Amino acid sequence: MPRLPELTLETAPPATRKMQEGLSTAQVADLEHYATSPPFSAREKLALTYAERITRSDQDVGEALFAHLLEEFPTAAEVVELTAIVAFENFRSKFNHALGIESNGLCLLKKADT
Repeated sequence: MPRLPELTLETAPPATRKMQEGLSTAQVADLEHYATSPPFSAREKLALTYAERITRSDQDVGEALFAHLLEEFPTAAEVVELTAIVAFENFRSKFNHALGIESNGLCLLKKADT
């Protein structure tokens, strides 16, 4: 299958660049261990846990996590925006896969333990 040109930070859409620019070097290096990583705030850890639960088909958000989310992100607009960002990234993942666009290696997810 023919490949599209490689997407780099310079050629990425503006939203992608802003998201990547928002992470510190320490956060990028320790993203796999975000739940216990000091560079991530409690709010960031919660958002990443929420994103992971949305993304993995073998996990669920659950009432307790959602209640905690509403404490940390108290407006409906914040929760909807976070959910939309996660959903868009999941869409982009499927879209890229269909076009043969490979991962940039920034975030490699391991399969959940069974």
